[in-house]
Amino acid sequence: MVVKDVLAFLDELAPRAYAEDFDNTGLLVGDPNDTVNGILVTLDTLEAVVDEAIENNCNLIVSFHPIIFSGLQKLTGKTYVERTVIKALKNNISIIAVHTALDNSWRGVNAKICDMLQLSKRSILIPQKETIKKLTVYVPVPAADTVRNAIFSAGGGTIGNYSNCSFNILGKGSFEGNADSNPRVGRRGETHFGEEMQLGITFPTHRESAVLEALFASHPYEEVAFEVHTLENKNQHIGMGMIGTLPEAMTGKTFVQHLKSALGTECIRHSQFIDRKIQKVAVLGGSGSFAIDAAISAGADAYVTADLKYHDFFRGEGKLVLCDVGHYESEQHTKALLRDALTKKFTNFAVVLSQTNTNPISYS
Repeated sequence: MVVKDVLAFLDELAPRAYAEDFDNTGLLVGDPNDTVNGILVTLDTLEAVVDEAIENNCNLIVSFHPIIFSGLQKLTGKTYVERTVIKALKNNISIIAVHTALDNSWRGVNAKICDMLQLSKRSILIPQKETIKKLTVYVPVPAADTVRNAIFSAGGGTIGNYSNCSFNILGKGSFEGNADSNPRVGRRGETHFGEEMQLGITFPTHRESAVLEALFASHPYEEVAFEVHTLENKNQHIGMGMIGTLPEAMTGKTFVQHLKSALGTECIRHSQFIDRKIQKVAVLGGSGSFAIDAAISAGADAYVTADLKYHDFFRGEGKLVLCDVGHYESEQHTKALLRDALTKKFTNFAVVLSQTNTNPISYS
């Protein structure tokens, strides 16, 4: 197993195509062709984490947060970022970061929080725009099943909880090949008419290369007539935050205690309790003040996130309870999510959960 194999798997779990534009995800340090001896999973990559990787004979670190967030202009060891990267390079340790790609994944950070809070009937709080594309292609009728199934196998035709979705229109196509053409049917220099099927198939943005590769490999014509359009439809499974329902309604005080117990924290900052019980809960790991209005619009009774400022707590307007559980506390269990997924996929080498506490905040 080499580094790029692990990277490809993580790109299935949390496609980099859906990471936020400001982010830095993927392979940040190392050679994609290096053989993997072991993987250390961490929330943050620090010098102590690299030391831990060395001690555990792990030459690949899979980190939630990227150690390199903006461009590095020099490597002199002056900052903790530079020292960490230098140590990783000296010890041939690769570093992969997933960050907002996992934030936006249906199986990612917010799904983990929902699991821990026992939320059901989940949906995305802020669906990401322009993540669905549509392929329209014209295929001779005898080859339609072959082409359609090839596109399905490449990840096309998924709509929400349904797969193998397509729309098919029977019609008549025409073409005339020039002197350099090599038509499968008809003759050069003569206009040919034949029955064709127009296939309309949607696919997620990150599958575009695979879908087009399958199309060209399966289509019988020398020149394939096709169109790809980006749709404005909301993607039910890609975006920031989630909203779900508790097994039973709770008072505000009981809900806060539930949060503390489920997330393993002793301190939660929250706004005033509202005059109804809490059952519908919105969550967004990490800094989430930007989604307060979305949580209100979605009808949440409570919104669980982190890094709320003083004036953010006024924005609840008595419509929901705002709960700031802490940045580290909201994302700390992401390590277990990644460890479990990697262990299930790669059984031939060790996947180690980092024991280093990378929380930069201390409580007294």
